[in-house]
Amino acid sequence: MKIVLIHGQNHKGSTYHIGRMIADQIQGDNEITEFFLPRDLNHFCLGCYKCIEGDENCPFFEEKKVIMDKVEAADLLIFTTPTYCMRASAPMKSFLDLTFTYWMSHRPRGCMFTKKAVVISTSAGAGAKTAVKDVETALFYWGVPYVISYGIAVQAMNWDMVSHKKKGKIQTDITKLAKRLSNNKKPIPGIKTRFFFRMMGMMQSAGMGSSPIEKEYWEKNGWLGKRRPWKD
Repeated sequence: MKIVLIHGQNHKGSTYHIGRMIADQIQGDNEITEFFLPRDLNHFCLGCYKCIEGDENCPFFEEKKVIMDKVEAADLLIFTTPTYCMRASAPMKSFLDLTFTYWMSHRPRGCMFTKKAVVISTSAGAGAKTAVKDVETALFYWGVPYVISYGIAVQAMNWDMVSHKKKGKIQTDITKLAKRLSNNKKPIPGIKTRFFFRMMGMMQSAGMGSSPIEKEYWEKNGWLGKRRPWKD
């Protein structure tokens, strides 16, 4: 299985350790790739809309492509983000902003509709469960059909300070989670995703997309007809 971890921080704290625990417990002969933000993509979206006419027009295309090529080739995506002010980290949010052309309302990638993903966040106190929602939302609009979230308050500032009791609970939880993810069967999009995809197709057919380029993209893939990415 090809596994890609995207960490919303450069340091290796509690959230990082839990993400690695999942990756290391997935059964089988796995290929694991990790990216750290902002180290591997230290840019904010400029709102220039150049990517609407083609992803290669993004000022940060070359750096982003390194990550997204691995993401597109992966079977399992693991996102880890510490909780900052009740939300995902700024580097993680910035990364998601730079991938908005992957959303179903623009030029979704067919490969996303058969992937699995995990979103992890830890906090010293409250907020971990709201932090994971920022990433969950983007993954839904990417078309990822199977997303598991794990947010937990560790009552500590770093992994070494987490209590043995809390680490024991995390280990038990992650072992169960990794077992669920070790199934190699590809997931199928649910009703909500299929409905939204259809609505976006209707929007593109009516010429209501952000650019004629988008409609051409949908037509080229056959998605304005009966073809669907999860059936290819």
